[in-house]
Amino acid sequence: MGVSIGNAYRVFLFLVLLSFMSGCNDNSSAPAYKTNKNSSGMDASALGSQSTRKSLPTASVIAKLPANGGKEFNRLIFESSPYLLQHARNPIDWYPWSESAFKKALDEDKPVFLSIGYTTCHWCHVMEHESFEDTEVAELMNRDYVCIKVDREERPDIDNIYMSVTQMMTGRGGWPMTVIMSPQKVPFFAGTYYPKSSMTRLIPHFANIWENERNKVTEIGKAIMKSLKEMQANRSGGDLNASHLDACFHALRENFDPKNGGFGNRPKFPTAHNLSFLLRYHKRTENTDALEIVKTTLKKIHQGGIYDQVGFGIHRYSVDNEWLVPHFEKMLYDQALFAQANLECFQITKDPYFSETVDEILTYVSRDMTSPEGGFYSAEDADSEGEEGKFYVWEQEEIENILGPNDGTLFLQVYRFEKDGNFLDEATHKKNGTNIPHLRKSLDQHARDNNLSPKEFRKKIRSLHAKLFEHRGKRIHPQKDDKVLTDWNGLMISAFSQSAKALNQQKYLKIAQKAADFCLSELRQKNGRLLKRWRRGKAGLPAHLEDYAFLTQGLLDLYEASFKVKYLQAAIELVDLTRKHFEDSENGGFFLTADDGEKLLIRAKEIYDGAIPSGNSVMALNLLRVHKITGQEKYLHSAENLFSAFSGSLQKSPQGAEVLLHALDFSLAPAKEIVIAGDLTSKKTLQLIKAVNQEFMPAKVLLFRPTDTENPKITKLSPFLINHNLVNGKPAVYICQDQTCQKPETELEELLKVLAKQ
Repeated sequence: MGVSIGNAYRVFLFLVLLSFMSGCNDNSSAPAYKTNKNSSGMDASALGSQSTRKSLPTASVIAKLPANGGKEFNRLIFESSPYLLQHARNPIDWYPWSESAFKKALDEDKPVFLSIGYTTCHWCHVMEHESFEDTEVAELMNRDYVCIKVDREERPDIDNIYMSVTQMMTGRGGWPMTVIMSPQKVPFFAGTYYPKSSMTRLIPHFANIWENERNKVTEIGKAIMKSLKEMQANRSGGDLNASHLDACFHALRENFDPKNGGFGNRPKFPTAHNLSFLLRYHKRTENTDALEIVKTTLKKIHQGGIYDQVGFGIHRYSVDNEWLVPHFEKMLYDQALFAQANLECFQITKDPYFSETVDEILTYVSRDMTSPEGGFYSAEDADSEGEEGKFYVWEQEEIENILGPNDGTLFLQVYRFEKDGNFLDEATHKKNGTNIPHLRKSLDQHARDNNLSPKEFRKKIRSLHAKLFEHRGKRIHPQKDDKVLTDWNGLMISAFSQSAKALNQQKYLKIAQKAADFCLSELRQKNGRLLKRWRRGKAGLPAHLEDYAFLTQGLLDLYEASFKVKYLQAAIELVDLTRKHFEDSENGGFFLTADDGEKLLIRAKEIYDGAIPSGNSVMALNLLRVHKITGQEKYLHSAENLFSAFSGSLQKSPQGAEVLLHALDFSLAPAKEIVIAGDLTSKKTLQLIKAVNQEFMPAKVLLFRPTDTENPKITKLSPFLINHNLVNGKPAVYICQDQTCQKPETELEELLKVLAKQ
C-alpha cells in the first residue's frame, strides 16, 4: 500500500516471520490438491468435502438445532452465504461475524482468528481441505481462539479494512485472507493462504504471543490503526483536468504488452474498465494508439484460454502472459465489464467481431447465471471433482471420439491442441495430457488460410462447439454461487441495457428489466434503502456504497434503453439516499458504509478500482448524469466535492482510478443532453432512437419526451424537457449542451451527419 507503519512493526514482523515461517505464503506456488468434492450444484457442494457432506438439512431440521449448530454442524449452518455454508461441517467452532463472537473473545480473553474468502475461490478450497477440515488444526484453533468466517462478497466493508492491513504487512493481498486480532478487532498479524505445516506452528505461536507478549500486540495494533487512519485521510490537491487523462493514458501505454495484449506481466487480469477508459480517451483525442491497445487486448483475451471457447464467458484471470491458462472461476462482474468494453469497441469500430463477443457473453449469463426470478447469480467455481479446471479441459483423443476423425482434426488444429497437453500442471510443472481450447488467430483468418468462406467456416465451428457443449454438460459441473448481489446485478443490468440499445436487441432489454424489477422488489426495503444479498427467497445484510452506486448506474442505463420513467425515478431516489447516508459532507466523497451501519475500525473511503470499479468513481458519474437530467445543482456540488477529495491521489497516480476518469471525461467533454421527442410506437421515432444508440457517445445523457401519459412523469423529473416537442408533427432529436439546444433534427440522414460530428 506504500504506507509505513513504523520501525517497531517492521522489526516485530521480521521476528514473527523468522520464528515460524518456512512454508509458502504465496498462492501462486501453493501445492496442488485433490479431493472428492462433488460440485454438481449448490445443494451438493455447500457443506464441505464429500467425505463429511450430507444432504442439505431442511428448515425444520435447522430450526431444531442448538445455537452452536450441534455435533454435526457448527454455527455457520444458520447462514445464507454459500461460502459460509461450505464450512458448516468443519470441526472448527466457526462463528459468523457477530457481536456474540467478539463478546466471547473478550470474556475469555482470547484472540480472534478471522478467515475471509469467497465461494468460488480455489485457494480457499485448498486451505479448507488442508486445514479447516483437519481435526489437528481444528483442535488448536478451538482451544486458543474465537474463530470467525467472513464472506468477502457479502461484507466488502470488513474485507476492505483487513485487506489493507494484509497488504501493509505482506506487500500483497489475496484470498483466503488470514487475520489474527484482538477482541477489539485490532489486527496484529495478517496473511493469505497457509498450508497445514505452517498453520500448526502459526496458531500456537500467536496464541503464545497473545498470552505472554501482550505489550507487543498492543504496540503493533496502535501502529496499524495509525496507518489505517493515515490511509483514509483526504488527499485533496489542485483541480482535475485533461492532463490527468493524458497521464493515465501514457501510463497504460507504457505498461501495455503489444505482443499478447493486456498490461504488465503474469498474472494478467482483464481489467476491462481500463479498456473503457482508453476508448473514451480515443473518442476525446482521436489517438489511434489508445484504440489499437483496446482492439488487440480484447481479441487476445477472446482468443485465449481465459475465455471459455466452448460455452462462452470469461474466467477470472490468466496465470501466464499469453492468456492461455486461467484460474477458472467465472465471476459475474467480469462478464458485465468485459461485455461493456467489447460493446463500446464495436460502437467505435463497427467490427462485428466485438458485437459477436458481446452476444456470446450475454448468452452465457442469460443461460447459466440468471435465476428464474430474474436476478443474476454471482459466480461459478474453478473446481469440479476437487480439481481446478477439470470441467473445462479436454484430451485430444476425447475430441476425436466426440467429433469424429475429420471434424476432430479440424477442431484440434484450430484450437491448438497437443498430444501431451498444451499447458503445464501447476503442481508437477509438466504437461498432463489435457488441453485448454484457444486460438492464435481469428476464425476468419483460419477460414482464409483454408480457402473457405468465413460464414460457412464459422457455421461449421459453431456446430462443433454445440456437440462439445452438449458432451461437456454431462460432466460434473462446477459449483454455482447462487446468491444475488445488488452491486454486481447493477453492473450486469448496465451491460444488458447498453447492449439492448447499441445492438437493438429487445431480448436483452427484457432481461435487464426483469433483473431491475427483481432488485427493486426483493432487495429494496419499504423505506427505499437497499439490502446487500438475496438467496433462495431470503434477502438480508445492509447494502454498501457499491450497491447504491452500481444499481443506480444500471437503472440510469435501463431508463435510456427503455425510456420507462420508473427506472429513472428509482435511480434518483437511490442517489438521494446515497448522499444522505454515505456522503462525507465535510471532506467530500462517499464512505463505503452508511452512517447508521456497523462501526468498524475505520469508516473506509476508497477511490482506486480493483476487480470492480470504485463505488466513489461510479457515484461521481451518477451524480453528473442526474445533474444533467434534473438540472439540480446539489448533484453537481456533490460531484465536484468528490473530485476535490481525491484530486491529490489522482495527481500522484491517475492509473488505477480509471473509472473516476470516466466521470472526469464526462465533466470535461462537456457532456451533451440528447432529447428525443416522439411516440415509441412510431417507426420514424424508433429509427431516430436507433441512430443515436449506435454511436459511441459516453459523454451524454439521453432523454425521451413522450406524447403519452408518461409525459407529466418525466417532465416533473426533468423540467428541461417541457420545451421539447414534435416538430411539425414529426419526431425530433434535440442535441443540447448545458440545456442550450441546436436545431432539432427530424430526418434520419441529417441526424446521422450531425451525430458524426459529436
